[in-house]
Amino acid sequence: MPLTSTSRNQQAAEAGHNGGMTPRELATFQRILHEKSGIVLKDNKRALVESRVSQRLQSLGLASFGEYLTRLEQDTGGEELVLLIDVISTNITQFFRESDHFDLMAGVVAQWAEAGVKRMRFWSAACSTGEEPYTMAMTLFPLVARYGLDLKILATDISTRVLAHAERGWYDPARLSGVPDDLQQKFFTRRQSDGQEVAVVSERLKNLIMFRRLNFTVFPYPINGIFDMILCRNAMIYFDRGLRGRMVPEFARLIRPGGYLLIGHAETLIGIEGGLRSLKPSVYQRLNDGEIA
Repeated sequence: MPLTSTSRNQQAAEAGHNGGMTPRELATFQRILHEKSGIVLKDNKRALVESRVSQRLQSLGLASFGEYLTRLEQDTGGEELVLLIDVISTNITQFFRESDHFDLMAGVVAQWAEAGVKRMRFWSAACSTGEEPYTMAMTLFPLVARYGLDLKILATDISTRVLAHAERGWYDPARLSGVPDDLQQKFFTRRQSDGQEVAVVSERLKNLIMFRRLNFTVFPYPINGIFDMILCRNAMIYFDRGLRGRMVPEFARLIRPGGYLLIGHAETLIGIEGGLRSLKPSVYQRLNDGEIA
């Protein structure tokens, strides 16, 4: 229901002289973002929400958060909701972050290849601006060439903004600080764009990756096929236990028996393993059919 002039006046009074976001408006944004994206924003995130939603007000030429909430209510196609999620989403990532996961990946893929497995599928869930899937591709590329693997990486995120950045594959060279020099030379080309140097990802890596938008709150996940390994790292910390409790069994459903789920080092699945066994912190393996952890 659109906000009335009376409710607008009440909210303006609540906001005080600075015209900031009212407690009621904050609660509404918290509810919308939790219901539609799974993101949990506590009251101490008010400044972050206010700052980022203000970007949408400026883009739309709106004068108040109440007007913007009305705009969201009238957005039957969902386009503005996607843009709101884009500006709210926290996207912190880097190449070779938590590098032991990529060492594990190279080791198990080599073992599978030696055992005769040729077709492998990987998923970078919550891929942000692409550093994770490109790191996966750099890690696996030598094995693809050595063993003639049919290997693909699905990279998904809820944010269309970061997906566009990832698919383009252009980075500030400073972002490559974690990439070994030999891999920088092999997989990135330096060029000038608008007077600034950029590092452009090689098409050889891009050819291994498919970028798609996916919302973790919409079940079942619209994915055909089974994965050998899923990376969902440092994403579930933004979600409540209820959503995590649905996500983990869904990941398990999409992993072949013996395959892996890797999560962030600061995360745990204690109590919600859902068909997975813990091998060590942040590393889980899909149980065989009928097997009990």
